Parts: sequence; C-alpha cells; structure tokens
Amino acid sequence: MAKKKKRARLRIMYNAPVTLTFSLATVAVMVLERFMPGFTEWLFTAPGKIGSEVGFDWTNVGDYFRLFTHVLGHQDWEHLLGNLSFILLLGPLLEERYGSVMLTVMIVITDLVTGVLNVCFISRPLLGASGIAFMMILLSSFTAISKYQIPLTFLLVLALYMGRELLVVSQEANVSSLAHTAGGVCGSLFGFLTAHSPHNARSTKAGSNTVAKNGATGGTASQDGGAPSSRAGSTSSGARKKNASVRGQSGGAGRTAGAKGPASSPAEDEPFDIYAQEATILFGEDEV
Repeated sequence: MAKKKKRARLRIMYNAPVTLTFSLATVAVMVLERFMPGFTEWLFTAPGKIGSEVGFDWTNVGDYFRLFTHVLGHQDWEHLLGNLSFILLLGPLLEERYGSVMLTVMIVITDLVTGVLNVCFISRPLLGASGIAFMMILLSSFTAISKYQIPLTFLLVLALYMGRELLVVSQEANVSSLAHTAGGVCGSLFGFLTAHSPHNARSTKAGSNTVAKNGATGGTASQDGGAPSSRAGSTSSGARKKNASVRGQSGGAGRTAGAKGPASSPAEDEPFDIYAQEATILFGEDEV
C-alpha cells in the first residue's frame, strides 16, 4: 500500500531574533505602563541634563541603568507604533546582512550615545526608540558602498530625514531631534565602518560564487540539449586513444600468433575481450 505524502505545513518563523525581541519588549513595557502607571518613567526614561530638575544623579545606580533602557519606553501607542513601523521593516534586513550579534552591538551603542547626549545637553528626560529607528534608516541606505564611493541613496536619505529633523521637528518641544540626529549619525558611521568588514566580503563573494555557479549550470544545460559537452568530448577522445592502443596491441599479438601457428589463438582472443570490456564500461552493455 502506497504511503500518503505529508502535506507541507505553514509555520511562523522567528526570523529576526534581535529585532523581534526588541519590538516585543517595547510592547510589553507599554502594556505594563497601562496597569502600573509610572512604571515607564521609573525604569525606562533617561535622565536629563545634570543640574536640572530631572537631571542625572551620579550617586544613583538607577540612572546608569536608564541610560540603556530608555529605548524601551514610549509616551503612547502612537509613538510606539511609529517607531516599530521602521524597526520591523528594516531590522530583519539589517539583521540578515550584519548578523544578530553585530546588530545588537549597534543598538546598544546607539542607545548609550543618545542617552549620554541627553544627559549632557537636554534638560528634560528622554524615552523612545526613535534613535534606533533613525540608525536603521541611515544604515539601510548603505546597500552598495565601495572604498571611494558614497551611495546616492545615502545622500538622499540623509537630506530627507536629517534635514527634516533640523528644520521641522526641532520646533516641537516634546520631540528630541538630538536623539534622532545622533541615531542617524551612528547609522552612518556603522555603514562606513562595516562597508569593508570580512562579513560583507564573504557576502559579496558568496553572491559572486552563486552567479558564477548559475552561469555554469546554464551553460551545461544548453550544451546537453545540443552537442556533447567539452568534458564528454575529452572523455570520448581519451577512450578512443585507449581503444586504439588496445587494438594496436591486439594486432601485434595477432601477428605474433600467426608466426607461431594455431597454438597462439587463445592469446589472440584476449585483447579483444579487453576491448569489449572497455567498450561496455564506456557506452553501456546495449551498444556493445
């Protein structure tokens, strides 16, 4: 009885661990804020400028902790969804290109830079992943960068987003354009610094090998439809030379046998048996 084939099942894949974990953590913090008011301000808000009402306290361990955790807190759902729309769109692509570990390092560095800048220059607290989103936007524009070239996409993105931050967003008191700008600068630096990293070199080499392999496969397929391939031709040529050598040996043996008389007939048949075996191996039993 024939076995039934198993149907392929669709499965949800956790394809970008760092991006998804980060996004889920921000949502979890927002949900906890709904049931525990003040939770975000307590643990997920970076302190402001030293000396201000909400300034950084050197003696408070929690303030050091909040320099890293402020990216998980958000003002409201609109603020959160606006950042997640960029992070979930660009994060998986960047994580696939640079790897989960490298993307984690980039997020932590950007997180710390925006927090420290807020402590140094801004007198109000900071929260939100806008700096991470801007870092990903600028970093994603580095799709094809070489040693002496700057991608035009990077310049366009830089002009659009960073120009908007400097001209428009800075007029809003509740939006930290400094954090956005710092995130964009971090993304730009990451793009330049990792442009010639071994990881990107391996990715480029792998792409080149794939193209070369596909080209070779296509060439072989086209040859199979028409004339025999060069490898098959060289094999056949080698086989013909070998068979000619065997036939030459058989002719020499026949002439020697003829000189000795009928008793040499067993020696005359042996080379032809070798030729038959060689032909069977090369062309198949049916053609022999």
